[in-house]
Amino acid sequence: MTTNIDRDKGAAMTDHAPLCGGQSSRLGGDRHDHGSGHAGHSHGVRADADRRYLIGALVLLAAFMVGEVIVAFASGSLALLSDAGHMLSDVGAIAGALWAMHLAAQPARGRWTFGWKRAEILSAAGNGITLLVVSGIVAFEAIRRLIHPPKVEGGALLVVALVGVAVNIAAAWLLARANRSSLNVEGAYQHILTDLYGFIGTLAAGVLILLTGWTRADPIASLIVVGLMLYAAWGLLRDSGRVLLEGAPSEVDIDDLRSHLLETEHVRAVHDLHVWTVTSDLPAVSAHVVVEDECFGDGHTPQLLDELQSCLHGHFDVEHSTFQLEPASHVAHESGTH
Repeated sequence: MTTNIDRDKGAAMTDHAPLCGGQSSRLGGDRHDHGSGHAGHSHGVRADADRRYLIGALVLLAAFMVGEVIVAFASGSLALLSDAGHMLSDVGAIAGALWAMHLAAQPARGRWTFGWKRAEILSAAGNGITLLVVSGIVAFEAIRRLIHPPKVEGGALLVVALVGVAVNIAAAWLLARANRSSLNVEGAYQHILTDLYGFIGTLAAGVLILLTGWTRADPIASLIVVGLMLYAAWGLLRDSGRVLLEGAPSEVDIDDLRSHLLETEHVRAVHDLHVWTVTSDLPAVSAHVVVEDECFGDGHTPQLLDELQSCLHGHFDVEHSTFQLEPASHVAHESGTH
C-alpha cells in the first residue's frame, strides 16, 4: 500500500487509489453511479426524486380505494374491505414519502443538525404500526365470518378484484420509475406488490363463490391478505427500528470495516467504532484510531486522516465519517472505551 507518511511536513497526499485494497462494499446500497467521484450521491431522501410518479400512484390507489369500500359494503365482502384497508396503508405510505421528501429538503439549522432527514423513518414506522392495527381488525372479523359465513356477492368480488389487479400493476409501474432510495417509497412499492397478490387471492375467492357458492372462500382470502400485511409491517418496523435504534445497517460487516481501517499503515488499533444510519442512504461512521506517536511529531496526521476517510468513501460508500486520532500513550486517559 502506497502512503506518503514519510514526505516532507505539510506535503499533500495525492495517491489514494491503492488504499485499503479489496472489493468495494457499499453501505449505502448499489443504486448510485460511483463512476464520477460520487457526484450523484444523495443524503437521505433525494430532493430530485420524481414526485410525479408518486402522486400518480397516490391518485390511482386513492380513487380505487374509495370505490372498493363502496362495493365492499354493498356486496358484504370482507375480502374487499380488507383489501381496501391494506390499500389505505399504501396510500398513507406514498403520502408519507411525499411529505418526508418535503421535510428532508429543509436545511439543517439550530438544534436540527441533520435537518428533518429522519422524518421518512418515523413515517415508515408509523405506517408499519398502522398495518399491524388494520391486520388485527381484519383477522378478527375474518375468523368471525369463518364461523358464521354471511352471504357474499361473488360477481362483485370478481369484478373489483380484476380492476384491483390492473390498478396495482399500474401503480407498481409508476413507483418502480420513481426514486426508491427512500425507505418510505420502497415500502410503498412493496406494499403495492402485496396488494397485487391479495387481489389475486380475492379473484380466486370470487371465482370459487360463483362456481360453488362456498362463501368461506371470502374470509380465507382475507386471512391471506392479513398474512401479507403482517409481513410488510414486519419489514417496515424492522428497517425503521434499526435506524431509530442507531443499529448498523444490515449489509455492514463491522469486522470487515474495522479490518480495512487497521490495514492503513501506521494505524495500531481502532476502538469506540460506531456505525449507524441517519436515514435512508445516509450511513455514518465514527471511531477512535490509535496511530504511531511519530505521526503527531512529523505533522502527517492530516494525510493519515485523508487515508482513513478515503478508505471508507471508496470501499464502503461512507461520506460522513468522524475520526479521533490518538497516540498510543493516550490510552491511559480513555474512559468508557469499548
